[in-house]
Amino acid sequence: MPSSAVRTFSDPDDYQAAIRDAHAEGVITGRGKFRAESTTIRLDRLSLQRCEESLPRTVYSAVDPNTFGIIFPISPGQKVHINGLELASGQIIFFRQGSEGHNRSSGACQWGTIALTPGDAAAVGEIIMGRELLAPTLTHRVEPPPRLLSELLNLHEAAGQLARGAPDILAGPEVARAIEQALTRALLLCLSEGQVIEGGSAHWRHATALRRLEDFLEANSDRTLYATELCAAAAVSDRTLRAICHEHLGMGPTHYLWLRRMHLARRGLRTADPATARVTEIATDYGFWELGRFAVAYRSLFGESPSATLRRPPEDPRPQKIIGSPWQLPESA
Repeated sequence: MPSSAVRTFSDPDDYQAAIRDAHAEGVITGRGKFRAESTTIRLDRLSLQRCEESLPRTVYSAVDPNTFGIIFPISPGQKVHINGLELASGQIIFFRQGSEGHNRSSGACQWGTIALTPGDAAAVGEIIMGRELLAPTLTHRVEPPPRLLSELLNLHEAAGQLARGAPDILAGPEVARAIEQALTRALLLCLSEGQVIEGGSAHWRHATALRRLEDFLEANSDRTLYATELCAAAAVSDRTLRAICHEHLGMGPTHYLWLRRMHLARRGLRTADPATARVTEIATDYGFWELGRFAVAYRSLFGESPSATLRRPPEDPRPQKIIGSPWQLPESA
Protein backbone atom coordinates (compact mmCIF):
# COMPACT_ATOMS: atom_id res chain seq x y z
CA MET A 1 0.00 0.00 0.00
CA PRO A 2 1.40 3.47 -0.84
CA SER A 3 2.57 5.40 2.22
CA SER A 4 4.35 8.62 3.11
CA ALA A 5 5.79 10.37 6.15
CA VAL A 6 7.23 13.79 6.98
CA ARG A 7 9.49 14.10 10.01
CA THR A 8 11.67 16.80 11.56
CA PHE A 9 14.75 16.16 13.70
CA SER A 10 17.01 18.06 16.07
CA ASP A 11 19.10 15.00 16.95
CA PRO A 12 21.59 13.88 14.27
CA ASP A 13 21.55 10.24 15.42
CA ASP A 14 17.77 9.99 15.13
CA TYR A 15 17.92 11.62 11.71
CA GLN A 16 20.62 9.29 10.40
CA ALA A 17 18.69 6.27 11.66
CA ALA A 18 15.72 7.38 9.54
CA ILE A 19 17.64 7.52 6.25
CA ARG A 20 15.91 5.09 3.95
CA ASP A 21 17.66 2.07 2.38
CA ALA A 22 21.00 2.69 4.14
CA HIS A 23 22.77 2.48 7.47
CA ALA A 24 24.34 5.88 8.20
CA GLU A 25 26.50 7.15 11.04
CA GLY A 26 28.59 10.28 11.17
CA VAL A 27 29.43 13.68 12.62
CA ILE A 28 28.11 17.19 12.21
CA THR A 29 31.06 19.38 11.23
CA GLY A 30 29.41 22.81 11.63
CA ARG A 31 28.61 24.57 14.88
CA GLY A 32 25.14 25.31 16.19
CA LYS A 33 21.80 23.60 16.64
CA PHE A 34 21.09 20.87 14.12
CA ARG A 35 17.79 20.62 12.28
CA ALA A 36 16.75 18.27 9.51
CA GLU A 37 13.55 17.36 7.73
CA SER A 38 12.92 14.09 5.94
CA THR A 39 10.09 13.23 3.55
CA THR A 40 9.81 9.54 2.73
CA ILE A 41 7.47 7.96 0.20
CA ARG A 42 6.90 4.30 -0.49
CA LEU A 43 5.13 3.21 -3.65
CA ASP A 44 4.64 -0.31 -4.98
CA ARG A 45 8.15 -0.67 -6.43
CA LEU A 46 9.86 2.63 -5.75
CA SER A 47 10.87 4.30 -2.49
CA LEU A 48 11.76 8.00 -2.46
CA GLN A 49 13.33 10.30 0.08
CA ARG A 50 13.82 14.08 0.19
CA CYS A 51 16.01 15.49 2.97
CA GLU A 52 17.02 18.95 4.10
CA GLU A 53 19.86 19.52 6.59
CA SER A 54 20.82 22.76 8.32
CA LEU A 55 24.50 22.05 9.09
CA PRO A 56 27.45 20.52 7.23
CA ARG A 57 28.27 16.92 8.11
CA THR A 58 30.38 13.89 7.24
CA VAL A 59 28.56 10.55 7.33
CA TYR A 60 29.79 7.01 6.75
CA SER A 61 26.96 5.30 4.89
CA ALA A 62 26.41 1.70 3.83
CA VAL A 63 23.67 1.23 1.24
CA ASP A 64 21.35 -1.74 1.69
CA PRO A 65 22.78 -4.45 -0.64
CA ASN A 66 19.24 -5.26 -1.76
CA THR A 67 18.82 -1.73 -3.13
CA PHE A 68 19.26 -0.36 -6.65
CA GLY A 69 19.45 3.39 -6.16
CA ILE A 70 20.62 6.90 -6.94
CA ILE A 71 21.15 10.15 -5.04
CA PHE A 72 21.11 13.71 -6.38
CA PRO A 73 21.21 17.32 -5.11
CA ILE A 74 17.87 19.09 -4.94
CA SER A 75 19.11 22.68 -4.75
CA PRO A 76 21.75 24.12 -7.12
CA GLY A 77 25.02 25.49 -5.83
CA GLN A 78 25.50 22.96 -3.03
CA LYS A 79 28.88 21.38 -2.44
CA VAL A 80 28.29 17.69 -1.72
CA HIS A 81 30.68 14.74 -1.99
CA ILE A 82 29.45 11.14 -2.15
CA ASN A 83 32.13 8.47 -1.61
CA GLY A 84 34.67 11.21 -2.27
CA LEU A 85 33.09 12.13 -5.63
CA GLU A 86 31.97 15.74 -5.97
CA LEU A 87 28.31 15.83 -6.94
CA ALA A 88 27.57 18.87 -9.08
CA SER A 89 24.22 20.19 -10.27
CA GLY A 90 23.11 18.25 -13.32
CA GLN A 91 24.62 15.01 -12.03
CA ILE A 92 23.41 11.99 -10.08
CA ILE A 93 25.30 9.30 -8.20
CA PHE A 94 24.50 5.74 -9.26
CA PHE A 95 25.32 3.34 -6.39
CA ARG A 96 26.77 -0.09 -6.78
CA GLN A 97 25.03 -2.76 -4.72
CA GLY A 98 26.19 -2.61 -1.11
CA SER A 99 28.06 0.66 -1.68
CA GLU A 100 29.96 2.00 1.35
CA GLY A 101 31.70 5.32 1.79
CA HIS A 102 31.75 8.79 3.29
CA ASN A 103 29.24 11.43 2.24
CA ARG A 104 29.91 15.03 3.21
CA SER A 105 28.51 18.49 2.71
CA SER A 106 30.20 21.86 3.26
CA GLY A 107 27.02 23.63 4.39
CA ALA A 108 23.27 23.31 4.58
CA CYS A 109 22.08 20.94 1.86
CA GLN A 110 19.07 19.28 0.28
CA TRP A 111 19.21 15.92 -1.43
CA GLY A 112 16.92 13.25 -2.80
CA THR A 113 17.04 9.51 -3.48
CA ILE A 114 15.17 6.96 -5.53
CA ALA A 115 15.50 3.24 -4.82
CA LEU A 116 14.00 -0.04 -5.94
CA THR A 117 15.09 -3.67 -5.76
CA PRO A 118 17.64 -4.97 -8.30
CA GLY A 119 15.05 -7.46 -9.55
CA ASP A 120 12.48 -4.74 -10.20
CA ALA A 121 15.12 -2.58 -11.91
CA ALA A 122 16.07 -5.42 -14.22
CA ALA A 123 12.43 -6.20 -15.00
CA VAL A 124 11.34 -2.65 -15.82
CA GLY A 125 14.56 -2.11 -17.79
CA GLU A 126 13.61 -5.06 -19.96
CA ILE A 127 10.17 -3.56 -20.53
CA ILE A 128 11.19 0.05 -21.17
CA MET A 129 14.56 -0.37 -22.88
CA GLY A 130 14.51 -3.96 -24.09
CA ARG A 131 17.38 -4.96 -21.78
CA GLU A 132 18.02 -5.44 -18.08
CA LEU A 133 19.43 -2.46 -16.22
CA LEU A 134 21.91 -3.65 -13.59
CA ALA A 135 23.68 -1.82 -10.78
CA PRO A 136 27.25 -0.78 -11.70
CA THR A 137 30.32 -2.56 -10.38
CA LEU A 138 31.54 0.77 -8.96
CA THR A 139 29.60 3.72 -7.61
CA HIS A 140 29.94 6.55 -10.12
CA ARG A 141 28.51 9.85 -11.33
CA VAL A 142 26.15 10.10 -14.28
CA GLU A 143 25.33 13.29 -16.18
CA PRO A 144 21.94 12.74 -17.86
CA PRO A 145 20.64 14.85 -20.74
CA PRO A 146 19.21 18.03 -19.13
CA ARG A 147 15.70 17.37 -20.43
CA LEU A 148 15.55 13.91 -18.86
CA LEU A 149 17.07 15.04 -15.56
CA SER A 150 14.65 17.96 -15.35
CA GLU A 151 11.74 15.58 -15.83
CA LEU A 152 13.04 13.27 -13.09
CA LEU A 153 13.59 16.12 -10.61
CA ASN A 154 10.17 17.66 -11.32
CA LEU A 155 8.42 14.34 -10.75
CA HIS A 156 10.38 13.75 -7.53
CA GLU A 157 9.47 17.23 -6.29
CA ALA A 158 5.80 16.73 -7.16
CA ALA A 159 5.72 13.50 -5.15
CA GLY A 160 7.31 15.31 -2.21
CA GLN A 161 4.76 18.12 -2.37
CA LEU A 162 1.91 15.59 -2.32
CA ALA A 163 3.45 13.83 0.70
CA ARG A 164 3.61 17.14 2.56
CA GLY A 165 0.34 18.72 1.48
CA ALA A 166 -2.01 15.95 0.36
CA PRO A 167 -0.81 12.55 1.60
CA ASP A 168 -4.29 11.08 1.23
CA ILE A 169 -4.18 11.77 -2.52
CA LEU A 170 -0.72 10.23 -2.82
CA ALA A 171 -1.98 7.13 -1.02
CA GLY A 172 -4.61 6.58 -3.73
CA PRO A 173 -3.69 3.55 -5.89
CA GLU A 174 -4.23 5.29 -9.25
CA VAL A 175 -2.23 8.41 -8.36
CA ALA A 176 0.57 6.35 -6.79
CA ARG A 177 0.74 4.06 -9.82
CA ALA A 178 0.89 6.99 -12.27
CA ILE A 179 3.69 8.71 -10.32
CA GLU A 180 5.63 5.48 -9.97
CA GLN A 181 5.45 4.63 -13.67
CA ALA A 182 6.53 8.13 -14.70
CA LEU A 183 9.39 8.21 -12.17
CA THR A 184 10.60 4.73 -13.13
CA ARG A 185 10.71 5.61 -16.82
CA ALA A 186 12.51 8.91 -16.15
CA LEU A 187 15.01 7.18 -13.84
CA LEU A 188 15.90 4.46 -16.33
CA LEU A 189 16.25 6.90 -19.21
CA CYS A 190 18.54 9.14 -17.15
CA LEU A 191 20.79 6.20 -16.31
CA SER A 192 20.80 4.60 -19.75
CA GLU A 193 21.28 7.80 -21.77
CA GLY A 194 23.47 9.71 -19.31
CA GLN A 195 27.21 10.20 -19.65
CA VAL A 196 29.21 8.19 -17.10
CA ILE A 197 31.93 10.12 -15.26
CA GLU A 198 34.41 7.56 -13.98
CA GLY A 199 36.57 7.97 -10.90
CA GLY A 200 40.29 7.23 -11.14
CA SER A 201 41.91 4.10 -9.73
CA ALA A 202 43.68 6.15 -7.04
CA HIS A 203 40.32 7.40 -5.81
CA TRP A 204 39.06 3.86 -5.20
CA ARG A 205 42.30 2.79 -3.50
CA HIS A 206 41.84 5.73 -1.15
CA ALA A 207 38.22 4.77 -0.51
CA THR A 208 39.32 1.23 0.40
CA ALA A 209 41.94 2.55 2.84
CA LEU A 210 39.34 4.78 4.47
CA ARG A 211 36.96 1.85 4.89
CA ARG A 212 39.73 0.01 6.75
CA LEU A 213 40.18 3.05 8.97
CA GLU A 214 36.44 3.32 9.67
CA ASP A 215 36.30 -0.35 10.68
CA PHE A 216 39.21 0.23 13.07
CA LEU A 217 37.55 3.30 14.60
CA GLU A 218 34.31 1.40 15.11
CA ALA A 219 36.10 -1.46 16.84
CA ASN A 220 38.02 0.91 19.12
CA SER A 221 35.48 3.61 19.93
CA ASP A 222 36.03 3.20 23.68
CA ARG A 223 39.68 4.23 23.83
CA THR A 224 42.04 7.03 22.83
CA LEU A 225 43.73 6.41 19.46
CA TYR A 226 46.98 7.77 18.04
CA ALA A 227 48.17 8.75 14.58
CA THR A 228 50.49 5.75 14.21
CA GLU A 229 47.59 3.38 14.93
CA LEU A 230 45.41 5.11 12.33
CA CYS A 231 48.09 4.78 9.66
CA ALA A 232 48.63 1.12 10.49
CA ALA A 233 44.88 0.42 10.36
CA ALA A 234 44.51 2.13 6.97
CA ALA A 235 47.78 0.57 5.71
CA VAL A 236 49.06 3.91 4.37
CA SER A 237 51.67 6.49 5.34
CA ASP A 238 50.87 9.49 7.51
CA ARG A 239 51.06 11.84 4.52
CA THR A 240 48.77 9.64 2.42
CA LEU A 241 46.28 9.29 5.26
CA ARG A 242 46.05 13.06 5.62
CA ALA A 243 45.50 13.44 1.87
CA ILE A 244 42.82 10.72 1.86
CA CYS A 245 40.99 12.26 4.81
CA HIS A 246 40.93 15.69 3.20
CA GLU A 247 39.66 14.13 -0.04
CA HIS A 248 36.85 12.09 1.52
CA LEU A 249 36.16 13.77 4.88
CA GLY A 250 37.04 17.39 4.18
CA MET A 251 39.38 17.51 7.19
CA GLY A 252 42.50 15.89 8.62
CA PRO A 253 42.39 12.61 10.59
CA THR A 254 43.08 14.24 13.97
CA HIS A 255 40.17 16.66 13.68
CA TYR A 256 37.87 13.91 12.40
CA LEU A 257 38.82 11.71 15.34
CA TRP A 258 38.12 14.58 17.77
CA LEU A 259 34.71 15.27 16.18
CA ARG A 260 33.86 11.59 16.28
CA ARG A 261 34.67 11.37 20.00
CA MET A 262 32.59 14.49 20.65
CA HIS A 263 29.61 12.90 18.94
CA LEU A 264 30.11 9.65 20.81
CA ALA A 265 30.13 11.63 24.06
CA ARG A 266 26.95 13.38 22.99
CA ARG A 267 25.33 10.04 22.21
CA GLY A 268 26.38 8.80 25.64
CA LEU A 269 24.77 11.83 27.28
CA ARG A 270 21.57 11.43 25.24
CA THR A 271 21.13 7.76 26.17
CA ALA A 272 22.20 7.96 29.84
CA ASP A 273 19.82 8.11 32.78
CA PRO A 274 20.01 11.73 34.04
CA ALA A 275 19.10 10.58 37.55
CA THR A 276 22.27 8.53 37.94
CA ALA A 277 24.73 9.55 35.19
CA ARG A 278 27.35 12.28 35.53
CA VAL A 279 28.78 14.42 32.75
CA THR A 280 32.29 13.92 34.15
CA GLU A 281 32.13 10.14 33.84
CA ILE A 282 30.78 10.20 30.30
CA ALA A 283 33.31 12.80 29.13
CA THR A 284 36.27 10.88 30.52
CA ASP A 285 34.93 7.64 29.01
CA TYR A 286 35.63 9.19 25.60
CA GLY A 287 39.04 10.61 26.44
CA PHE A 288 38.10 14.19 27.44
CA TRP A 289 40.14 14.77 30.58
CA GLU A 290 40.11 18.60 30.68
CA LEU A 291 36.46 18.98 31.60
CA GLY A 292 36.33 22.78 31.41
CA ARG A 293 37.65 22.78 27.83
CA PHE A 294 35.33 19.92 26.96
CA ALA A 295 32.28 21.85 28.18
CA VAL A 296 33.27 24.98 26.22
CA ALA A 297 33.96 23.03 23.01
CA TYR A 298 30.76 21.01 23.46
CA ARG A 299 28.57 24.11 23.80
CA SER A 300 30.25 25.73 20.79
CA LEU A 301 29.73 22.62 18.64
CA PHE A 302 26.22 21.57 19.69
CA GLY A 303 24.65 24.81 20.90
CA GLU A 304 23.98 23.58 24.45
CA SER A 305 25.92 22.48 27.53
CA PRO A 306 26.67 18.79 28.21
CA SER A 307 24.38 18.88 31.26
CA ALA A 308 21.51 20.24 29.12
CA THR A 309 21.94 17.33 26.71
CA LEU A 310 21.90 14.87 29.61
CA ARG A 311 18.62 16.32 30.93
CA ARG A 312 16.87 16.64 27.57
CA PRO A 313 14.08 14.08 27.01
CA PRO A 314 14.26 11.87 23.91
CA GLU A 315 12.54 13.07 20.76
CA ASP A 316 9.15 11.71 19.78
CA PRO A 317 10.00 9.10 17.13
CA ARG A 318 6.55 9.26 15.53
CA PRO A 319 6.30 10.94 12.11
CA GLN A 320 4.36 14.17 11.80
CA LYS A 321 2.20 12.80 9.00
CA ILE A 322 1.76 9.25 7.86
CA ILE A 323 -0.66 7.48 5.58
CA GLY A 324 -0.82 3.71 5.15
CA SER A 325 1.73 1.31 6.59
CA PRO A 326 4.69 2.74 8.55
CA TRP A 327 8.15 2.57 7.04
CA GLN A 328 10.12 -0.55 7.80
CA LEU A 329 13.65 0.82 8.12
CA PRO A 330 16.59 -1.59 7.71
CA GLU A 331 18.39 -2.38 10.96
CA SER A 332 21.72 -2.82 9.20
CA ALA A 333 23.31 -2.65 5.78
